[in-house]
Amino acid sequence: MGVMSETISVCCTACGRRHRYTAPSYPCACGAPVAPRLDPRGSATAVGHRAWDEEWIGVRCAACGAEGRWPRPELGCPCGTVLCVPVDPAAGRRAPGSRVPAHRSVPIRSARDAVTAAVLYLRGLGHRDVRRADQRPLAGIGLAAPGVVVQVDPTVGPASVRDVECLWLTAMAESARGVYFSLAGYAEEARVRADLLDVPLFVLDPTGVPRPANAPAAALDATAGWD
Repeated sequence: MGVMSETISVCCTACGRRHRYTAPSYPCACGAPVAPRLDPRGSATAVGHRAWDEEWIGVRCAACGAEGRWPRPELGCPCGTVLCVPVDPAAGRRAPGSRVPAHRSVPIRSARDAVTAAVLYLRGLGHRDVRRADQRPLAGIGLAAPGVVVQVDPTVGPASVRDVECLWLTAMAESARGVYFSLAGYAEEARVRADLLDVPLFVLDPTGVPRPANAPAAALDATAGWD
């Protein structure tokens, strides 16, 4: 289950009016709702000058362990003041094991970029000898390395349960593990089946960073080494 949304009392710094504020929840790539942890002991601050980097906080999904960047909580008072709602100090820190994209990712503008992002990630997992797979998947591009069979799906539609099952069967035939990378995410049935088959599912965000979309992917992500 995802994190339950919290409600705290927020005092306007301009007029002193108090408001009840409930943290919004956002859908993680795994499908679970995530919400920032609010700080009931903190004080709201008026939003003045805006800086892009300060508009976002890191929120970790309790279901799969993936961290996403979501808008910092704000509240508009009827007096016209926009308030920055206090969050738990830990909520704004990068979660343990998460990665700064930096040189490890490429912005995804094409199918080739999606493949490159997947290859970079696989190298972080220790798979240096990544090549095109001998058997082409039904959708997307197939990659392979010793012990792993990979499907990279750059299409605009979510991967289906059939896509996941076909990858799993191909991996079984190769005595390898199947790993799926998708740009558009996964249908609910596909996520359920992937969990049963222990197939890691990753969603490639626009910056080219693979985000775990289920528990097997989160477990695999924890083994990655980044230099």
